[in-house]
Amino acid sequence: MKKLKCAVIGTGYLGKFHAEKYASLPDCELVAVVDINEAAAKAVADKHGAKVLTDYQALLGEVDAVSIVVPTTLHHLVSKDFLNAGAHVLVEKPITVTVAEADELIAIAKAKHLILQVGHLERFNPAVLGLDKDEKPLFIESHRLSPFNPRANDVSVVLDLMIHDIDIILALVDSEVERIDASGTAVLTQGTDIANARLLFKNGCVANVTASRISMKMERKMRLFRPSSYISVDFQNRVLTKYRTGEKEMFPGIPEIVTEESVFEGGDALLEEIKHFVNCIQTGANPLVSGEAGRRALATAIQITRLLGDK
Repeated sequence: MKKLKCAVIGTGYLGKFHAEKYASLPDCELVAVVDINEAAAKAVADKHGAKVLTDYQALLGEVDAVSIVVPTTLHHLVSKDFLNAGAHVLVEKPITVTVAEADELIAIAKAKHLILQVGHLERFNPAVLGLDKDEKPLFIESHRLSPFNPRANDVSVVLDLMIHDIDIILALVDSEVERIDASGTAVLTQGTDIANARLLFKNGCVANVTASRISMKMERKMRLFRPSSYISVDFQNRVLTKYRTGEKEMFPGIPEIVTEESVFEGGDALLEEIKHFVNCIQTGANPLVSGEAGRRALATAIQITRLLGDK
């Protein structure tokens, strides 16, 4: 099979890792990396034997697939240009700034039969991939807490951190959101730094979602309560723990609780995400995190930010 000509647009913190993954895949040829900072682009390109560019438009029509790892405000413009030029697109989360922009990208990709995948990396965490979908959750609680990092302060904590859990929860519940309540506050930045949202779904499920970027510790956990099981997902340590009722009794008339723990050592979520993107291009399969999934997560996150009073 002919190698896919791939490029990475944006060589910041995450972009350099995208380039590394493409360069490692036998089905791909990393032909170029692009950044307005030529020195940053050259440092990545030289490492992988790729071309250095400062203007992504020079690549339009020259590549089969791209990762777009630029500031969120540029996601729509750059993705639109590559889709119109016939390239498959993996765009980092959130998909765009507005829902209307996301709708336009989805429509272009559909009309041109191109893959549009959104980089919600946590979906490829092995602990999430190992989660069975046999039962729909009744109640979900998630905490995504991080110490302060100035890297992503152009958006609120909802679009920076909480959107990871929003995306996963929407996929797990698979029901329309009926109501959202939210509260939060700014502490160190102009936007919300700590927030909590309560999502009520039409099927009755409730999700309580907390995100903070001003915590003293790192914690990324989700707990799912289901009709016959309780599941704990530790994203950071890649541990999946399932509690269910057993056949024996803990007390007369009360069943025992059986615990099953799976620890996923190693693994590379970004590599799996990009391999999935490449496979979808080769087979025509729908991405695990499609443009539609990215749009839905964005729409929900925007609704929460509005309730919080953020722009």
